[in-house]
Amino acid sequence: MKLYYRTVGETGIPILILHGLFGSSDNWLTISKTIADQGYRVILPDQRNHGRSPRSSDFDYQNMAADLKELVDDLELGQPILMGHSMGGKTVMQYAINYPDTFSHLVVVDIAPKFYPVHHSDILRGLNAVDLTTLKSRNEADAILSRHEPSVGVRQFLLKNLYRNEQGQFDWRINLPIIEREIHGIGEELTNPRIVTEPALFIRGSESSYVLDEDIPTIRRIFPNAQVATIAGAGHWVQAEKPDDFVQALIKFLD
Repeated sequence: MKLYYRTVGETGIPILILHGLFGSSDNWLTISKTIADQGYRVILPDQRNHGRSPRSSDFDYQNMAADLKELVDDLELGQPILMGHSMGGKTVMQYAINYPDTFSHLVVVDIAPKFYPVHHSDILRGLNAVDLTTLKSRNEADAILSRHEPSVGVRQFLLKNLYRNEQGQFDWRINLPIIEREIHGIGEELTNPRIVTEPALFIRGSESSYVLDEDIPTIRRIFPNAQVATIAGAGHWVQAEKPDDFVQALIKFLD
């Protein structure tokens, strides 16, 4: 699948960054400028069924890893740095397992290679409660969504997917029916894990429950050269909550 992507910075070592579930390349634009200023060419794809990339009924990590490999080959990136947050982190981990020797460094943000139970049911109910055929405004959508998701920040993140299509009607940039159908698979552990020897960095938030201390041995069984960096005061969206600390940890690892 040919993914839509944005590029920040014209020269330097290529680093691909994959967003998480319900996200898009837009989520990483601001921090990518800071990373590019450090001498990197940042490439931000939209994963399938998200953003401006094509939609498909096939939605699993094997397909998402293959999408990423196709982009790496199409852009002739050689051995780029791969980074992903949450669902994107699992995609780059699956890529590392499937395609050895095609990347130089791996950076995984606040996710582990383990099974996660479904925990987005309220969000899915909220998104489905928004009737796009009668919706008049973004504020109206926020009011509906607030009945299911109390966090203003999370709602703002979700509503970035709301846009007006060519007919002037509200629509979602995410493929909501397929995401809902395959939501159990998003939490699955990695398929056919092998030992990945490339340097890896796992960045987690101290206030997040996604990567626990007891997960670190599992990480290092698959990624024996992994470092773990904990960003104090950050939750699951580490890069958005503590951007300076996040970039500092990233650059320290890459240098």
